[in-house]
Amino acid sequence: MNVSAANVTVAVRYGDSFSKALIKNLIVVALSIFINYINAGLIYTFSKHQIFNTNPRYILFVHLVINDMIQVTLTVALFIISYILYWMPMTVCCFFILIALFTTENTPLNLACMAVECYIAICIPLRHAQICTVKKTRLLISFIWITSLVSVLPDLFMTLATESQDYFKLRVFCIRELVFKNPRIIERRNITYIVYLVLVWCIIFFIYFRIMFTARTASKDAKKARNTIVLHGFQLLLCMATYAEHLVKNMVWQWFRDSYLDALFACYLLFQILPRFISSIIYGVRDKTFRKHLKGYFLCKISPQ
Repeated sequence: MNVSAANVTVAVRYGDSFSKALIKNLIVVALSIFINYINAGLIYTFSKHQIFNTNPRYILFVHLVINDMIQVTLTVALFIISYILYWMPMTVCCFFILIALFTTENTPLNLACMAVECYIAICIPLRHAQICTVKKTRLLISFIWITSLVSVLPDLFMTLATESQDYFKLRVFCIRELVFKNPRIIERRNITYIVYLVLVWCIIFFIYFRIMFTARTASKDAKKARNTIVLHGFQLLLCMATYAEHLVKNMVWQWFRDSYLDALFACYLLFQILPRFISSIIYGVRDKTFRKHLKGYFLCKISPQ
């Protein structure tokens, strides 16, 4: 067991008081319901209007929204289970962790693809319809999932190869460091995360400066696209903490040892919940087309009799 996993396990065993645990769970459940309610409205709007489901930009966005809904639901379920049951069968935990990892690694790749589509629309608009088609977008989404599968599944295969059958019969506190604890897995994961982050950040920075240069020509769409890329970058910045989760936990343990669980809860809200909320804002609130159609679903209009 590595230091980060040991710290989390020791801290959780001391636990929160009942009132504090209840407040934390109520906050998490309320936020998840709010985010998933908005996201469900976005998905419903997308499915009902052809203007959205034939547009590659919105297809990528809805894929991100669905991905976020899965991740929020899983992480909140694990959060609640950690207080109610504490121990979980290893096989069940392994399944939840794998799905959570797939969706976590999908996020930066999806953001990079959305940024590229934005760049094509602003900087080479005459070729946008030719390059960004619905078929190519669906293939791109398939590629995102394949890339995440290739990145995550080796953790499972390496664990199957190095652990005995009895290992998967154990009950465990469900965190990644306790399920996939082989040092080689951690080393490979760190290398993969560094490659992901460098690649995606290079794409974000390149596209931002290209769009910023285009925005100087007084294009209103270019200026809006530049602001959207900034939001993508901020969202990616928050997602980076997930990639460096074990380092964050170690720093939190060193700096906030007396209030370790509270600090971890704040990190959970900041790095797991907040980025999912930003996704809804970027298109659900800022995008005029989405906003116009969403009003019919989120606002109750009373018609005269």
